[in-house]
Amino acid sequence: MATTCPVGFDVDRLRGLVRAEYDRVAREPTGNFHFHRGPEYACRMLRYNPDELATIPSECTASFAGVGNPHRIGPIEPGETVLDIGCGAGMDLMLAARRAGPPGHAIGIDMTPSMLELAKRGALKAGLWENVEVRRGIAEDLPVASESVDVVISNGVLNLSPAKDRAFREVYRVLRPGGRLHLADVVVQRELSLVARSDVDLWAA
Repeated sequence: MATTCPVGFDVDRLRGLVRAEYDRVAREPTGNFHFHRGPEYACRMLRYNPDELATIPSECTASFAGVGNPHRIGPIEPGETVLDIGCGAGMDLMLAARRAGPPGHAIGIDMTPSMLELAKRGALKAGLWENVEVRRGIAEDLPVASESVDVVISNGVLNLSPAKDRAFREVYRVLRPGGRLHLADVVVQRELSLVARSDVDLWAA
C-alpha cells in the first residue's frame, strides 16, 4: 500500500480542508458530518467505558470523532509519558492522563487550534492541568523530543497523513526503547487507484 501521496499532490490544501472540517466539529459537534461523533457513539460502537467518559468534560467528549479505541490495545502504566497524535478535543488524551496518574505526563498534538483550546480547557476543568500538555503540530513533524515517550496513541488520524512513512518514522523517533504504539485507524484492503489518491477532497473525507 502506498505510504506517500502522489507527486504534485496539494498537501497544503489537504491540511487546510482537514483543519476546517475539525474546526467545525469543535464548534458544532452536533452538526451534519459524514462520520460518527460523541460519547454515546464511543460507548456503543467502540466499547469505551461510560463511567470513565463521565469524568471527562462534556464539551470534550461531544467533539470526539475517533474510529476505534486505542485504550483497549494495552495498558498505560502509572508514571508513563503518553503522546496522543491528533488529540482533537482531548478525550483519549485525558483518559491516558488518568491512567498515567499524577507522576505521569500526557502530551496532545493537534493542528486545529479550536480543538487544542477545547483540550486545554477540558484538562483544566477535569483537574488534570498538572500532567496534561497540548502542543500545536503535525504527525510528520512532532514537536516532541526524541526517545521521550513511553506510549504513543492515535485514533483515526494517521490515515489522513499525506506522508505516512514520515509519520511512522516520527513515532519511532519519539518512543523510548521498548515503547509502544496503540493505534486505532482506518485501513483499506486493496490499493487505491492513482486517481483516488490524487483527489484532495477524498483524502480530507
